[in-house]
Amino acid sequence: MEQQRSSSGSSHSPRSSSSQPYLSISVTEPVKLGNGVQAYISYRVITKTNFPEYQGPEKIVIRRYSDFVWLRDRLFEKYKGVFIPPLPEKSTVEKFRFSAEFIELRRQALDIFVNRIASHHELQQSEDLRTFLQADEETMERLRSQETGIFKKKPADLMQIFKEMQTRVSDVVLGKEKPVEESNPEYEKLKNYIFELENHLSEAQKHAYRLVKRHKELGQSLSDFGKAAKLLGACEGHALGKAFSDLGTKSETLSVRLQKEAHQLLMNFEEPLKDYVRAVQSIKATIAERANAFRHQCELAETIKLKEINLDKLMLTRSDKVGEAELEYKELKAESEEATRRFENIVRVMNEEIVRFQDQKTQDMGIAFHQFAKGQSRLANNIADAWRSLLPKLEACLS
Repeated sequence: MEQQRSSSGSSHSPRSSSSQPYLSISVTEPVKLGNGVQAYISYRVITKTNFPEYQGPEKIVIRRYSDFVWLRDRLFEKYKGVFIPPLPEKSTVEKFRFSAEFIELRRQALDIFVNRIASHHELQQSEDLRTFLQADEETMERLRSQETGIFKKKPADLMQIFKEMQTRVSDVVLGKEKPVEESNPEYEKLKNYIFELENHLSEAQKHAYRLVKRHKELGQSLSDFGKAAKLLGACEGHALGKAFSDLGTKSETLSVRLQKEAHQLLMNFEEPLKDYVRAVQSIKATIAERANAFRHQCELAETIKLKEINLDKLMLTRSDKVGEAELEYKELKAESEEATRRFENIVRVMNEEIVRFQDQKTQDMGIAFHQFAKGQSRLANNIADAWRSLLPKLEACLS
């Protein structure tokens, strides 16, 4: 997976020339803290850099999963149009949350997440990233508690939000309101590509999961068979007993290899596919932000038209409210122009981001499928060699 990480992480390292800027981050040493529902995993996050904005060439801080969530949310709010790298999902099942395999998979995914940010030409300049990599634990806890996202709102506020959403959906379904959407062929092409990619990646990841499961089950079956064959050999004669014992030993050896290959398949093939499923979901969130920006721009344009009509009426009647209406019109016009600039910026950034995403995906998927084919070839050769070496002994026993 190190090869996978290097393709997704920072392109420079501390071993680079001192004149070459670098920002290298490692998420290491997961440790379980607390008990029961209050338990969580902490990580040592090690930063090495020669960026002048940082406090020094190396910094080590302790972070927990919610700190990574804070960073992701802050970047999503500030960098509209940028495809923010995805985070691994949070397991709510107690027996899986603290299993060694789950902890390692999450550590690896968090490492990839933060290095993708560090290698992005805009995100690496983020003040929030610097805070995340350098602030003490008390500061991070205070910053997390200050967040005002939708999930931090009071129950009454949430109920109002959900009621408004329900009303909007009902209006659309009943034909009272048609959703305002872009009629841009390139944008439609992008959306179709993303939705199709998500489906294909999800299907591939599902089958990769089954491959991992099959390798594990076959490994366990060979281990059980090996034990049974050795017990059978213990109660047989010399030649036959030795053959059965050798068969059992080979089966147990192959069982270990299959279990190792299952782990490699999980880390180097299934996880990269799952990571890209999450990445596509992150892109869909950016598409939703673009749609919201477009709707807001259109709504303001419609409101300006109404304000113009109202202003014309007031001027014709020489109303004393003309001055107030003109001021409102100018403020609305400025807000509309800002909304248009914001939307156009999102479009420009997304066009750049999709090219970068496709290039990175080609590289990462190429590595993942190469590792898969290489591992399967190695396993097939090991299995064939193991059984082939056993054949002369079994044939001698038959004769």
